[in-house]
Amino acid sequence: QVQLVESGGGLVQAGGSLRLSCAASGSIYRINVMGWYRQAPGKQRELVASITSSSGTNYADSVKGRFTISRTNAKNRVDLQMNSLKPEDTAVYYCKATTYIGAREYWGQGTQVTVSS
Repeated sequence: QVQLVESGGGLVQAGGSLRLSCAASGSIYRINVMGWYRQAPGKQRELVASITSSSGTNYADSVKGRFTISRTNAKNRVDLQMNSLKPEDTAVYYCKATTYIGAREYWGQGTQVTVSS
């Protein structure tokens, strides 16, 4: 089992910055990919950014150049630095971990990010 706990959400004005963190515990040696997803009201959950155990990254087009994902394997943590935030970035942000074997997925409880115009 893997447990994920997110932190760092909040309310920010457009153009501002926030940093989200996700701490993993449990069977962390099983984790391959970690990522951040978001879900706005009335919309499907979507990928924001992901990072592999070898630090390969992938970003949604809508956040490229504004968001940066990073991972500290020793600290079992993945962060999402969000700059130049826009009102359309408002959503609940979820951390996800995917295992090497079986591609089993684990999700955090989510953290709210609200960007005011």
